[in-house]
Order: sequence, then C-alpha cells, then structure tokens
Amino acid sequence: MTRRCTATTRTFTAGAYGTERVVHDPLTGLTHRAGTEVGSGRIRLPDADVASWLEIHPAAVHADEPISVCWSPLVRCDLTCPHCLDDKSVSELARSDRRRIAHLLAESAVLGVDISGGEPLLLRELPELIDILVAGGSAVSVTTNGTHLARRVEALASRVDAVRVSLDGPDAERHDHWRGTGSFDHAIAGIRAAVAHGIPTQIQTVLLRSTAEASVRPMIELAAALGLHGVTFLQMLLIGEGARLAGDEQLTDVEATDLLADLTTSSPVPVRLRTREAAGGFTVIRADGQVWRNQPGAHSITSLRPLRGVIDLALTARDGSA
Repeated sequence: MTRRCTATTRTFTAGAYGTERVVHDPLTGLTHRAGTEVGSGRIRLPDADVASWLEIHPAAVHADEPISVCWSPLVRCDLTCPHCLDDKSVSELARSDRRRIAHLLAESAVLGVDISGGEPLLLRELPELIDILVAGGSAVSVTTNGTHLARRVEALASRVDAVRVSLDGPDAERHDHWRGTGSFDHAIAGIRAAVAHGIPTQIQTVLLRSTAEASVRPMIELAAALGLHGVTFLQMLLIGEGARLAGDEQLTDVEATDLLADLTTSSPVPVRLRTREAAGGFTVIRADGQVWRNQPGAHSITSLRPLRGVIDLALTARDGSA
C-alpha cells in the first residue's frame, strides 16, 4: 500500500518486457506498470505520476532476469541489531570481486540495485561501485543505518539515486533500545545531511509487535518534519539473525495491513507497507558472491549459485521464481 503527496521529479529506470513496459522506483523498491509512453534506461519522471501507476509484483513480469536486486557486499556493521536480516557466518569477498560483481550487474538487464549490508557506508570503494552500476543503466539506492551518512554524503550526492535509512523508533529512547546509545542522533544527522544535498530519502522501519502500535504514527510525523519522501514499514522476515525474534515480535501480514490502513489516506507523507508476501521471490546477492532468492512468502532464503556471469542471475523454474 502506498500514498504519495510530494511533487518532485527524480530518477527511475524503465524497461520493456514483451509488450509490457515497467518502471522501477529506487526509493521504494517498487515496480510499476508504465501509465504512459516512457523511454528505456535511467529516466527522470514526476514522482506523483509514477506513484499513480499500477504497482505490480516483479514476478508478474515475464522477465529472464530480476527487475531489481538487493546487493549486500559486506556483513560488517558498526551496530548489532537483534532483528538483522544478515547471516554473520557468510564470508566477504575481496575488493576485486566486489568490483567484478558490480560490472556483472551493470551488464545485466537488472533495472535497480539496492546496496545494503551489513553497513554499506563502511566500504571505501562504495562510490566506485555506484558509478559502475549507474554507467550500466541501473538506478541505485543505498540502505544504511545512517551512522556514517553525514560524513559520506558529499560523495553519494552526485551518484546515488535514493537513500533508505533504517530507524527502529521515532526518538532516541526507542531507537537506541535496539541499536545502541547515540545511534539515533547519528542517523538523524545523516538524514538531515542527505536532504540538504538533495538526495531522495526515506525512512525504513521493521514492524515489531512490541513497538509497532506506539511508534507507527510518530515515525510518520518524524518523516514529515524532516522533509522526507516517506516511510516504508517492513514486515519482519524469518531470515538471518532476526529469525530468533519471530515468535515474540512477528506480526501477520493481515495485522500489519490493519495497523496501517487508516494512515494510507491521512498521512502527511507517503506510506508504504512491504508485506512478507511481497518480499517473496526477491533476489539477493550476498557478501559471499552467491545469488540467493527469498522463497514464496519470504519464510526462508535459499542460496542458488555463485555469481560468475550474468546467466547466474537468471530466473528459472528450479529457483521457485516466476
């Protein structure tokens, strides 16, 4: 579910699949069926126009490769969040291999790459990796905890198409409970810096049973006060270290939808809910260079093969993907 009220023009990517033309939004990660004639590749479009176009699950598009991927080139992080999606036992490839994977993605038909982690801003070569992806025609977003965003924002501003900052509470008391003392202030400083540099920015927050009801509306109000492009509420996934919290903290998709229902029409900023169902079938490239795929319903994630060539991104029947 999504609602937008911000009138801006920013970068998207468009591609043709048979007779269907779709647009990928690097800020939200959503795929839309183009509502008018658009070109291919990286294009500038009005935010409100794209938001009004039909949202479709990428699996509904008959593509040979994923529409978008999440690339987690490292597992290192300066925080230790208990609901982290990462498996810290996954090894990290060398810098030269990260560059190789960036070039492979640039050669592919993938429209959007979200660089995540771990904490991607710990990578010194992050600007170089973004440049490679953009040169190949992808829209690029970075998902970060925000701790290092203020000091790295100048290098990102001329490169990245969107930034998604993870928050677990609308104030220091609630956020720092999960992420450590001082993490909220660092994240807010990073968000303010990204906005000041003109980077399309949104908050992402994982819905937890113990905090969701009290935090949802204040989180939306915080996003509005910071001048952000919106908030995406993420359903907790049974993946990585966070799986051990599922019994106590996981909401059903129905509960999450009901929780946010009235806010989709009354929110001062765009609001989106990513259900577990919507996360099913999504492609992840982890730090070990393996292609992973969320299983239907995102109840687990399966390692498929090493990413040695573009062909290894292929969506095939044996992957359980469309």
